[in-house]
Amino acid sequence: MRPVFPSPGYDVEMLMANLKSLAKDTVIYGLSSIMARFINYLLVPIQTAKFNAAGGQYGIITNVYAYVALLIIILTYGMETTFFRFMSREGEDPKKIYSTTLRTVATTSLTFALLVIIFNKQIAGLLGYSDHPEYILVMYVTVAIDAFAAIPFAYLRYAHRPIKFALLKIMNIVFNISLNVLYLIVFPHFKINPFGIYDANFTLDVVWVFYINMFCSVATLLLLWKELRGFRFPFDMAACKRMLSYTWPLLIMGLAGQLNQCASQIIFPFVYDGTPAEARMQLGIYGACIKIAMIMVMITQAFRYAYEPFVFGKSKDKDNKDTYAKAMKYYVVFTLLAFLCVMGYMDVLKFIVGRSYWEGLEIVPIVMAAEIMFGIFFNLSFWYKLTDRTIWGAYFSGIGAVVLILIDIIFIPKFSYWACAWAGFISYAVSMVLSWFFGQKYYPINYPIKEITFYVVVSLIIFGAISASNAYLPIWGALAVNTLMVVAFAALIVKRDMPQLLKRRK
Repeated sequence: MRPVFPSPGYDVEMLMANLKSLAKDTVIYGLSSIMARFINYLLVPIQTAKFNAAGGQYGIITNVYAYVALLIIILTYGMETTFFRFMSREGEDPKKIYSTTLRTVATTSLTFALLVIIFNKQIAGLLGYSDHPEYILVMYVTVAIDAFAAIPFAYLRYAHRPIKFALLKIMNIVFNISLNVLYLIVFPHFKINPFGIYDANFTLDVVWVFYINMFCSVATLLLLWKELRGFRFPFDMAACKRMLSYTWPLLIMGLAGQLNQCASQIIFPFVYDGTPAEARMQLGIYGACIKIAMIMVMITQAFRYAYEPFVFGKSKDKDNKDTYAKAMKYYVVFTLLAFLCVMGYMDVLKFIVGRSYWEGLEIVPIVMAAEIMFGIFFNLSFWYKLTDRTIWGAYFSGIGAVVLILIDIIFIPKFSYWACAWAGFISYAVSMVLSWFFGQKYYPINYPIKEITFYVVVSLIIFGAISASNAYLPIWGALAVNTLMVVAFAALIVKRDMPQLLKRRK
């Protein structure tokens, strides 16, 4: 079997330099993403404590934000990835590409916002919010703003300005959490009622959570004013046509991929076998508990922010396939470590959500495992992006989405949110396997499968031991035992791989 590292004539120093560059950007993006998500986590205990599960308000938040997540994919339609691809293409003018991308996404976002304003009541009625059309109006206009802002944020990544990127992302979350604390805790505590927004019991309608989000999005966009100067460069219609030709499969792929993330929350109220109030309560429990599993989303997102421009920038290097293979291995290894950390400290992390939502905590490991597979699928996706076969990504994600939707429709009536958790797991597994199988045919990469499998098996054994520890030991005893097991796994990583990396660097 051909060795993965190093191959004959292979430049080891170049590999290490590439991995070091990737690691540096991943750390910056990762710290900002993790910090922002951690701060954003504070919204979960605040909102789940303020809105009891039985009331269903958090179910409304979960449902509305599921639509928002889907719409952000539609309104950006793969233009972030397309932007990176065309900025690195020979013969393309970077200034024109940036301006063309800005103008194109600005036009579609503005058109969408106007349509929502005009047809607000009709849209709200279709989604089950005829009594509260303001929910849809506020959040859909907000998502149009966020979709447009995605392009100047992509430019910051292209320009290797992770510090500004990180600061703006963190500031957005800080504004959000501060206003949530003010309106959900401080004002009700001191009986302050600005503009008469509270009722007699100082209960706040969830629409104000959406208003706060809109304010933060507008503020963040204003802070990107320097990047918006890209409008001064000319619009290139020919480049726009080429970009749209490249990006439409990415839209389908992204749409199908996002359906794997949010379709369950959208479908749930329509197929749940119970009253609308019960559906919102169950959906709120699911939406709150999966927030704990979102640490995997943080890691995947941080890796994606650094990895996407990195891959396209290195696409012409002779060592690219070896670099991608190595990056895959370390992604899997460190997400498995994160998985074990979350499982080991579940008795602490569960306080992120209110007590009325704890009955859903058992789905967390299923959702986290699904997110690991999504990250692997993302890593595998570059074979069709680099070979301009983006339609394949649409096929894989589409098949996964169909699998998820079918499982949701068939099993939600009987198994409630458990069906949602397993639907995501199976869906990502299908997309991951399909992408790997066809990738080996069209863009073969010798991934270190045996090494990855070894770590997966070891982590499953440790997960079983952690589950037993949580079930049979008192909380402090379980935390102590689980800490030892997590440290042992980390030590295994250091022992098996750190000496190799250090040796190659020398």
